Amino acid sequence: MLRLDGQRGALMPWVPVFLGVGVGIYFVLPVEPSVTGWAGLAGALALCLWIIWRGGWRFPWLAAVALVLAGLCLAGLRSATVAAPVLDWRYYGPVQGRIVEIDRSASDKPRLTLDRIVLERVAPADTPRRVRVSLHGQQGWIDPRPGQVLLVTAHLGPPQGPVEPGGFDFQRMAWFEGLGAVGYARTPALLWDDTARDRPVGRLRHAIAEHVRAVLSGARGAFAATITTGDRAAIPPETLEALRKANLAHLLAISGLHMGLMTGVAFSAIRALLAAVPGLALRRPIKKYAAVGALAVGAFYLALSGGNVATQRAFVLAAVMLLAVCLDRRAITLGAVAVAATIILVLRPEALTRPGFQMSFAATTALVAAFRAWRDHGPSGGGRWVKAAVAVVLSSGVAGLATAPYAASHFNMVPHYGLVANVLTVPLMGAVVMPAALLAGVLAPFGLSWVGLEVMAPAIGWILWVAQTVSDWPHAVSRVIAPPGAVLPLLSLGMLFLVLWQGRARFAGLVPAVAAMILWTGAERPDFLIAPTGGLIGAWQEDGRILSKPRGDGFAARTWLENDGMVPDQEAAALWDASDTVTFRRADFAVTQIMGRDAPPRARAACARDDVVVLRRAIPGLPGRCRVIDEDLLRRTGALAIWLDAGGAQLVAARHVTGRRPWNRGGAWLEDLPELGRPAHEGSLQAQITP
Repeated sequence: MLRLDGQRGALMPWVPVFLGVGVGIYFVLPVEPSVTGWAGLAGALALCLWIIWRGGWRFPWLAAVALVLAGLCLAGLRSATVAAPVLDWRYYGPVQGRIVEIDRSASDKPRLTLDRIVLERVAPADTPRRVRVSLHGQQGWIDPRPGQVLLVTAHLGPPQGPVEPGGFDFQRMAWFEGLGAVGYARTPALLWDDTARDRPVGRLRHAIAEHVRAVLSGARGAFAATITTGDRAAIPPETLEALRKANLAHLLAISGLHMGLMTGVAFSAIRALLAAVPGLALRRPIKKYAAVGALAVGAFYLALSGGNVATQRAFVLAAVMLLAVCLDRRAITLGAVAVAATIILVLRPEALTRPGFQMSFAATTALVAAFRAWRDHGPSGGGRWVKAAVAVVLSSGVAGLATAPYAASHFNMVPHYGLVANVLTVPLMGAVVMPAALLAGVLAPFGLSWVGLEVMAPAIGWILWVAQTVSDWPHAVSRVIAPPGAVLPLLSLGMLFLVLWQGRARFAGLVPAVAAMILWTGAERPDFLIAPTGGLIGAWQEDGRILSKPRGDGFAARTWLENDGMVPDQEAAALWDASDTVTFRRADFAVTQIMGRDAPPRARAACARDDVVVLRRAIPGLPGRCRVIDEDLLRRTGALAIWLDAGGAQLVAARHVTGRRPWNRGGAWLEDLPELGRPAHEGSLQAQITP
């Protein structure tokens, strides 16, 4: 058993680790604990705290148990406090709401998040707190701004669950963001009321973004507006794709890098100004004054950026470090990182499941550990410029390596030249772009913000040029298969043990990390995937997945192909034009999709011949030995996957993985699914279409 004697004084960084374990346990539970279960957990936590209060603090393992229980209880409490009505049927009609956020959908359409919702013939108690509507068709009757109240005729429905078992759960994310319905509108949105003045920060943010884009045109203006206000609405899709392929998309997110640079520049500037006053510099703690001023700048930047979760996380981390300066403590330590992570997990436990939290704290922890090792064991020679160059390369390399597994897991893409791109661009972000942004903000009241914007323009142009150039290099990215669910927890715990444990036993952390990578390399994909609408089927073959149609169910198609490690191009993956009947056959196992108006006769013929028949609409009285998958079953199960092996065929539902939780309001259990016991022998995939 590992001895804890040598860990005294180094246990603080473990607090968010065990707290996070408890949060993670909550999110993988198959069912929500009952009232009795919650009472038992709360009682166990209270008992642990009482023992610790009575002297049990000498036993760190007891504190670890208490933290795990606390994380579990905090996540459950958070889930209960954000509970709000969720639309559980398809709604079409007028929608009235106030704009609280403006962004763009995956199809590059304007997308509005609304609150204060009014739906026709829907009682206020059943009306969602927030809805999100994408604007299609001819718009342009209004210029959407935060605070405006609009009217639009929209199609709304409940947030959908994963498009494959174990996939990204949008339903859970929507629950914690207060989204009770999502949909689209093809008719013009009309302005109902523009007199509201209760969202001044949102209006200011929108006005600043428009001003920045007016001064700097094109992609440079869109980039500048994004890093100053968080408004991505004008970023061209091709620019965003180039930034992703070059591993520079993090420059757009107002997160740790931007908040750190902004508060760091503010701290240095305020301290320099105060130092210019000799009497003040000699008699007052100007370093602490500068820290308070930088904290105020960071708070304003947080409000201006829209206050999303990533920016809140970055602000908490920066605030902890600035407060450490005020308290005469070392600002950049693993303890400071742990305090920031603990605060975020207490306030927003669901952040643990988000890629932003995972990547930012992986990078920050790795950087602090790496520079601590460099300070203690690195060479002491070299001039100032040499050390600066080494620091840039080291920080980019360490951050890139630390975040690579999480980026690959969530985005299924590994940029090969990310280190080169970051070394060429990140220094400019710190030396030119962010100081110029702060300068523009200081000069804005005098009408001179254009000075700062023009200063940053050449640097932004360079960043965009590097992104485009690097993304065009041969083999710029590799696509990777989605890992099994246990990979990231194993990898994270192993690497945290390697960094946080004191002594040579820390290398035991490599065991779960290596096991995670072995598990990832052996990952397999389902032989067949069925979309939750029943309108799309994907069949796996040795060189990739074939889709049943080139258009429709685009989000499911894109997600499947990304998780398969393929380029997310639905038209390229569909080897034929849309057809009413598509049959995938491997050896003696066949799956047929029936579409169109004359579905009943074709469905009866397919049921007499094939193993699985997928329908958009239920058809009663189908004969034969087939297993029918229709809207009635999919409504209960969500997306389905079929796995084939020599022993038979296994049908797995998305709800089997998500379980019965508050955000999905129940689901199907194994006994609700049809059995597929027919043996499925190995064989090549064949596809057949019937016009």
